[in-house]
Amino acid sequence: MQLYNTLSAEERARLIDEAGKQRLTLSFYAYAKIDNPQKFRDDLFLAWNALDALGRIYVAHEGINSQMSIPADQLEAFKETLEAYDFMKGIRLNVAVEQDDHSFLKLTIKVRNKIVADGLNDQTFDVTNKGVHLKAQEFNDLLEDPNTIVVDFRNHYESEVGHFQGAITPDVETFRESLPIINEQLKDFKEDKNLLMYCTGGIRCEKASAYFKHQGFKNVFQLEGGIIEYTRQIKEENIESKFIGKNFVFDHRLGERITDDVISQCHQCGKPCDNHTNCANDACHLLFIQCDDCNVAMENCCSEECLEVIHLPQEEQLARRRGLQVGNKIFRKGKSESLKFKNSGNTGAQPLAKISQESIRKKISVKKNLVAKAEHYYSKSGIAQFLMTNGELHLGDQILISGPTTGEVEMTLDKLFVGGKPAEKAETGDQITFETTFRVRLSDKLFKIHSK
Repeated sequence: MQLYNTLSAEERARLIDEAGKQRLTLSFYAYAKIDNPQKFRDDLFLAWNALDALGRIYVAHEGINSQMSIPADQLEAFKETLEAYDFMKGIRLNVAVEQDDHSFLKLTIKVRNKIVADGLNDQTFDVTNKGVHLKAQEFNDLLEDPNTIVVDFRNHYESEVGHFQGAITPDVETFRESLPIINEQLKDFKEDKNLLMYCTGGIRCEKASAYFKHQGFKNVFQLEGGIIEYTRQIKEENIESKFIGKNFVFDHRLGERITDDVISQCHQCGKPCDNHTNCANDACHLLFIQCDDCNVAMENCCSEECLEVIHLPQEEQLARRRGLQVGNKIFRKGKSESLKFKNSGNTGAQPLAKISQESIRKKISVKKNLVAKAEHYYSKSGIAQFLMTNGELHLGDQILISGPTTGEVEMTLDKLFVGGKPAEKAETGDQITFETTFRVRLSDKLFKIHSK
């Protein structure tokens, strides 16, 4: 039985592109008693791997927490795998607002002590005594009540780019940090205020609402399905959005735009911006906000020190990070003395800028074809090397380079070399090189853009 991934992320991305099928990014969770989490994990892996389902899933004795990407034409078959378990019959699937076929590139199912690291002793309170679940319009109505306190149960890097108007946004890096801080801040309002809470998909509030009721809060409410479900409802029912900005998501997209409000700044220059990225230095990989201009100038790095590192030979870079624990910096931290315009926990009430509707629709209005995959990047000269896998490229073509770390960068192909020699055209099988102002990675793909 195959109970693990056999393909790399790069190989999986290539197969997804070649298949040409639409994929759906979705999430769900369920609290339930699972006697044998390891067997449950293995059974799910076998069922989902057969459907080409990918994602990041945690299972524990207390339930399941999933963020996934599945082929759209396998949705019903996927639902059947859930219906096989009583506690997941009729479960709500939170479907992403924006779809990306590369949102997840591996199927990772891990057995954990808890499906959310909350640091709570569940034996000390009734975890089933939850708050009142509210739909979008009900949530909006209660927000208007002057007797309401609304609290964001996400981390600082999430609330910085988007949050509900008037929300308390704790300056924390983990969910477990926020619980005692919020309890202390609101200790004088337990009897007479409405405690209104929300998170990304609803799972944190399931436990937090029961915890705060145990702490003595009388009127506890939570947003059903979190920001993801709220967004679906306001779009379908034409409800005013009280959430402003972006909803941070835990896949390579790093965010879904809910409104055209930009409420955060580039951490390096202070320009209005809400695009998260990870530092290009693999020994750092810091999560931070960076505008397009700083991305070009700093080559996707968070500091001058990291910029120097990425220009070192690969062997020296590997030697420098050997033994370092860098994986846990992804989606954590986001704090550094190098980030001069980071306002951690200090979220403004007023938008700093607006994204034009033309920009929001840009992905919809542009067609693209996959034509090449990255093979190498020559850091000292700023040269990218790709292998042509499909179709042709010509001088003057508009191209898009896309990858989990690189994001999406459009450029005009004004110089082209085939086999090291200047050329005006490249075909399938050719090895091509050209200059870039940013670092290209092996997971990157090259697309030819065809505007409508």
